[in-house]
Amino acid sequence: MIPLIVDLEMEWRGGQNQVLLLLKGLYERGHAAELIAVKGSFLQHRARKEGIYIHTVSRKIMRLSAAAKIRSVLSDGRIDLIHVNESHALTGAWLAGAHRKIPLIVSRRVGYPLGKSPLASARYRAASCIIANSEWVAQQAVASGANPEKLRVVYEGVAIAARFSAEQRLVARMRWGVNDDGPLLGCVGVLLPDKGQEYLIRALADLRKEIPNARLLLAGSGRHRGELEKLATTLHLSSSVIFTGFVKDIESVYEAIDVFLFPALFEGLGTSLLAAMGYAIPSIAFRRCAFPEIIEDGKSGLLVEEPGLLLSAMKKLVANHELARSIGEAGRKRVEQKFSVDKMVDETLAVYEELLGRTSA
Repeated sequence: MIPLIVDLEMEWRGGQNQVLLLLKGLYERGHAAELIAVKGSFLQHRARKEGIYIHTVSRKIMRLSAAAKIRSVLSDGRIDLIHVNESHALTGAWLAGAHRKIPLIVSRRVGYPLGKSPLASARYRAASCIIANSEWVAQQAVASGANPEKLRVVYEGVAIAARFSAEQRLVARMRWGVNDDGPLLGCVGVLLPDKGQEYLIRALADLRKEIPNARLLLAGSGRHRGELEKLATTLHLSSSVIFTGFVKDIESVYEAIDVFLFPALFEGLGTSLLAAMGYAIPSIAFRRCAFPEIIEDGKSGLLVEEPGLLLSAMKKLVANHELARSIGEAGRKRVEQKFSVDKMVDETLAVYEELLGRTSA
């Protein structure tokens, strides 16, 4: 089988990581997948290092350039299906008329409405299948007009990391300027208002009234960083909130922290949450979106109803080491069973095979 994967994002986020994991998994299973990516993008650079067969398109008139490239790649008939990873790629595939030749699969990772414009409706109607990364995302897609018969749910996957040692933890904490054994809470994600980091800074201010050496590490970049830094300064937390910026070797963040916080208000799934749980780090998220599909409250993590309850959950895990250890281990087991990379690749392949069987019937 030769799938063509298309992703036109320049930045590196969860969706691009999933594409790379999928491509590597397809190669390991003997499928000669090919990738269309934007020249100079993070995905292109990382896929090249992995030996992925890549076609590049120009960032200028990106969707038209992608449409032309897709038509060219499909012209010799070797490609069995096309799988687009985000909306720009979907537009390019639709403009290329790919759906008239081979099955068109669309990945859907957000809970926003599909769009009511004629173009948006036509693009999604053309899809043979929409792969949602959670039941919640699938429900949102159907509510905004997607054909439920075309929906399949394939949870995103993360690599199950080796357990890190006490020495690795010490080295990682020193990297971020943490030279004591005080509790270090952490969050990984782009710094935007709907990601909720503001709630964590406010909760930390209250936590430090009882645990003065508690700190917060925020890993990621984004346009909201300046506002978050101002808030930390206003609350006299400048030395207690660590802003790392973009971290390439993100494992150095997970190795350092004691509790993982995922305060996103609107998220399709949350691969950084899955990664933290895979490291057996006890984790906290809101009871909304797809998070109850990930966390079994009180067993493999803690779910809170609203921002005002974050402090209580944070104190519970920081103060009770045995509870934190138990929740961390249950979280790791949860990821191994339901959210592994192998499971994601195998279930995506099952969708491919279903569509190809349907096409050849």
